Amino acid sequence: MIKIENLKKNFGETIACDIDQFTINDGDILGLVGNNGAGKTTLFRLLLDLLKPDDGSVWIDSVNPMESEAWKQHVGAYIDEGFLIDFLTPEEYFAFLGKISGMTQTEVDERLKDFEQFAAGEVFGQKKLIRNLSAGNKQKVGIISALFRRPQTVILDEPFNFLDPSSQLVLKHVLTDYARETGATLLISSHNLQHTVDISTRIALLEHGVIIRDLPNQAASAAAELEEYFSGEVEKEEKKEEVKIEEESSSSEITEYHYYNNKRSRLAPFFYPPKLSYIIDSGSTPRLSSIETTAADIGPGPHM
Repeated sequence: MIKIENLKKNFGETIACDIDQFTINDGDILGLVGNNGAGKTTLFRLLLDLLKPDDGSVWIDSVNPMESEAWKQHVGAYIDEGFLIDFLTPEEYFAFLGKISGMTQTEVDERLKDFEQFAAGEVFGQKKLIRNLSAGNKQKVGIISALFRRPQTVILDEPFNFLDPSSQLVLKHVLTDYARETGATLLISSHNLQHTVDISTRIALLEHGVIIRDLPNQAASAAAELEEYFSGEVEKEEKKEEVKIEEESSSSEITEYHYYNNKRSRLAPFFYPPKLSYIIDSGSTPRLSSIETTAADIGPGPHM
């Protein structure tokens, strides 16, 4: 069980996390959704003691991560490729994880067989360092590493990112099968609403660091409410863009200038016989509008 109490984190004037009370029960598959900047990754980093909160606390199985490291034995997480040791090959990396977890190489090899379909022949046996893998295959290594020790709590930030459609579908089965077999608690953030709805038993909607909705998701029951929310957000952004365009249009003016020997004038062209006419949009570089004399008549003129 994970308990969050009065958890707050600001970056300057930006509120990244502001959660009064929230409990994630054992066995939940919690989908964390929200627009960019909603605070999903910040919340995960606070849970994993990678960020210090301004106030409040987190408890993972009754352990405060800021006060003890005992929780690490039961938690697997992958946030980004900074979690990987990228100067190793995938085989070396998992051998290392197995060694520090007290596993024999035979046990490591057996464990990795569970992920053969997900790896799809593109991760192991390639004789490549992790740093030289594609973004999608790095993502696979990270996800496998989070599940490798069969932890009771799994935290994955945007796990569907970088994966091709086939791998995304396989990953959904990997995660749901893992939860069913182990009874583990899974926390998964994603911008992919369809995948999130498909695998989650519960969905938390974040907005500016606040959990504004906690939705049960039996038989994808949260889908309609999520669609309604995000459709409303799209309409808000479209209206903001319309207002912005109108404001820019009303403040923009076009002025015609005429140049003669490097001198600019708003006067009509016939005041200066040899001339170049330019159109200048507010705040932009002059554009040549017309030439009404020969090059020999122009003289030095403005440089373009």
